[in-house]
Amino acid sequence: MAKQSSTQKELAQLERRLTELEGNSASGGQVETQINELKQQVAALREELVGPRGVWQRVELARHPQRPYTLDYIKLLFEDFSEIHGDRHFGDDPALLCGMVRFHGEPVLVVGHQKGRDTKERVWRNFGQAKPEGFRKALRAMKLAAKFGRPIFSLVDTQGAYPGVDAEARGQAEAIASCLREISRLPVPIVVTVTGEGGSGGALAIAIGDKVNMMENAFYSVISPEGCASIMWRDATKKELAAEALKITSEDLLAMGLIDEIIPEPEGGAHRNYQQMGKLLDEVLVRSLAELRGLSTEELLARRYDKFRRMGRFFQLA
Repeated sequence: MAKQSSTQKELAQLERRLTELEGNSASGGQVETQINELKQQVAALREELVGPRGVWQRVELARHPQRPYTLDYIKLLFEDFSEIHGDRHFGDDPALLCGMVRFHGEPVLVVGHQKGRDTKERVWRNFGQAKPEGFRKALRAMKLAAKFGRPIFSLVDTQGAYPGVDAEARGQAEAIASCLREISRLPVPIVVTVTGEGGSGGALAIAIGDKVNMMENAFYSVISPEGCASIMWRDATKKELAAEALKITSEDLLAMGLIDEIIPEPEGGAHRNYQQMGKLLDEVLVRSLAELRGLSTEELLARRYDKFRRMGRFFQLA
């Protein structure tokens, strides 16, 4: 683990140095030699990092502070973003974004968690942990999209629903439960993508969909590895063991039939190349929406219901 972290830091330092040299107007044989040597070192370290990853390394990548968030994907994939604010009951929640956009010219709705980039924004967005007004806003926006026959794209990336006293006082559990019930009945195609952390009910509340995709280095779990370790062993330092036991990787979830497709990431992770990650996601969203377009409303709702009813069924009684 320490070696992995050390390698990442060394790689970041070399990349910064390489960028400085390449941006330097001065040229010459010595500079070119340094650039080539740095490129070789960077390539070697990237290859080392891309090697077989343990579950905990996947968790760290899913939480990487430079990983693309919902607003980044909106800029990469969509046009004419018009944000929807407020739940019409209490207020707005910046941890959960909702907005009408155009996807390849077609009007659709995007819903997704948004974490902050710096300390001030992270606090404002509550680190991507939605409160009841966030879930109620998302449901209001989804119902509005359904009213006008607009498909819905949901981007999931949260540690979980906010567990604070104020959230509980305003009905956190009821808000999540209402999302699960109502979204399952919406008569429009819903495509869900777990882009980073898929934490418990905070993720599931907006992850009821006809197609559930998951990025290669994302994870999806009923509880965080740290939380699981604290409960099972009374020791949060056993988080790596808990991560292994929880079966939270994209490969695990695909094998159990909990997701439909794994979206590959650029070499080193989604944070390494936003443009390439956007193209990879775009291809999957286009294909997913095209597959759902051929279904009638009755077929769409029946398949969605059956999809989630089948989850967790591992054997049948005779």
